[in-house]
Parts: sequence; structure tokens; C-alpha cells
Amino acid sequence: MGINQRNAEFLLPYNPRRLYPLVDDKLQTKRLAEEAGINVPELYGVVEIERQVRDLPVLLANRREFVIKPSLGSGGKGIVVITGRTKNGYRKANGVLLNEQELQHHVSNILSGMYSLGGQPDKALIEYRVQFDRVFEAISYLGVPDVRIIVFLGVPVMAMVRLPTRASDGKANLHQGAIGAGIDIASGRTLTAVSYNNVIEDHPDTGNSVRDIAIPHWARLLELASGCYELTKLGYQGVDFVLDRDRGPLMLELNARPGLNIQIANHAGLYHRLKRVEQYQTALGDTRSRTEFAIRHFAA
Repeated sequence: MGINQRNAEFLLPYNPRRLYPLVDDKLQTKRLAEEAGINVPELYGVVEIERQVRDLPVLLANRREFVIKPSLGSGGKGIVVITGRTKNGYRKANGVLLNEQELQHHVSNILSGMYSLGGQPDKALIEYRVQFDRVFEAISYLGVPDVRIIVFLGVPVMAMVRLPTRASDGKANLHQGAIGAGIDIASGRTLTAVSYNNVIEDHPDTGNSVRDIAIPHWARLLELASGCYELTKLGYQGVDFVLDRDRGPLMLELNARPGLNIQIANHAGLYHRLKRVEQYQTALGDTRSRTEFAIRHFAA
């Protein structure tokens, strides 16, 4: 399925524009998820106006590790992951040190809209740094992998795990160089992967195979992803999770325009899966029936 077909047949009919702010604003998404009882990375604080930037040292005084991200950002832009502190500043995931002024400058850039959709004024979220599940240690470089599940009318139709690389600077974003490994909906085990639209089997930095890795908590991930249909009422959306070694699945964000490289990672097209869900949607009333349908019909 191409992007024009996706937009014309599935985004326009099933994703009303009035609902987009629920997923475009990460702060709104986080609050929605918490109200629904879905675990998310803990929020340490929000910087909304320039005057609050100078209070960052107080806000971060007791935090050795944290993530700063724009609430309206997309594509992983503007996210800074701090993995530790020294007397001279904050250590990023790639080892680079930022001093207090550099960190404050970055937050000011977030507020100005440098990383936001359409360049509109933004907020900076400061939240818990995920400690990724050990199953990913051999197939990830520096950063935290995440799992994306495409959900259509509440049915999980396709999934992949995005693995950080050296090229992506430790970020799990395909546009920045991360790799995406398809996941068999039925078993929760990885398939081959895609890197810059090329099909690969091994992680480019660790040299380890990305095939046949069992994703932890798979049944729970399918259930949570399916339930996001009721959360937002968006018919077509991507649901992103991280797997914390202590806290289990945490919903990271939602996306009303998820990309299509997931098809290459799975060696399968989305179109026929979406049309099958349309055909049977009246019989798929709850989360359990929708996930069971996905497992029956969309096994690799």
C-alpha cells in the first residue's frame, strides 16, 4: 500500500481531523493513557514558558537520568536522553556532555517550536528514562528499542520493533537510521528487518541476528494496542510501546500517520489486511475478539 492510498482510503475516512491533537500532543496522550489505566513513562515535569527554563537546575536536582522531549515533536527530533551526570554537566546516551547552559538552550529551542509540527510554540516534557528489557541487549545500539503496532478499527494488523543503531545516534527512529524488524502478530517473534528500505537480517553494529527474537509481554501488547481505539476513536493509528526491564510495557506515544516501511519489515502489504478488517468489523466488538481475529488472520 502506498501513501496516497493510505491517506485516501484509511486516514481521511477513519481519522477525523478534530481528533489529531489527542495524539499529536504527547502530553495529552500521556494524560489520556493514565486516565485509562495504561502505564506510561513517569512524567517528572513540564516546561511551558521561557521563565521556567532557569528553574531547570532545581527541577533536575535529584535526577541522574531522564529524557527531555518536545510535546508536539515528530520523527524523534528534539529528544535528548540523559544517562548520567558529572560535575561538569549532563551525559547524553552517546557520551557527549552538555553543560547547564547547553541544556537550557535546548529546552528554549523546544519552546520556540524548533522541533514541533508546523513550528508552533511547544512544551518540553521531562520524564523517566526507560531501562530496556534485556532481550534487546544483543540487537540494539545505545538507545531504547520500541515496538510499533498498527491498529485499524481496534484490530492490530501489523507490528515491528525499531532498534537503535550508530547511524540513528541511539534513537529508535527509522528516518534517522534505526532498523525495523517485523513481528509475527500470532507468535510475537521477529522476522527480517529493514534499514533505509533495504532488507537485512543482522544488526549493523552488533552483528547479531534480529530474527526469531521473542518479544516479551506480547499478548499484553496486543491487548493494550487494541484498546487504544477506544482511547482516541482514531480508526487508523500507530501505537508505540517500550518494554522496561522493571516496569514492563509502557505506552510511549500514538501516531495518526504511521509510516509504511513496516510493510517491508514484514514482507507483507497492509492493504489486504485492512480490507479484511473492514469486511468483519461488525463482528469485532471488544478487545478480546479483535486480538483473536488478528492472531487468526495475520500470522506470518
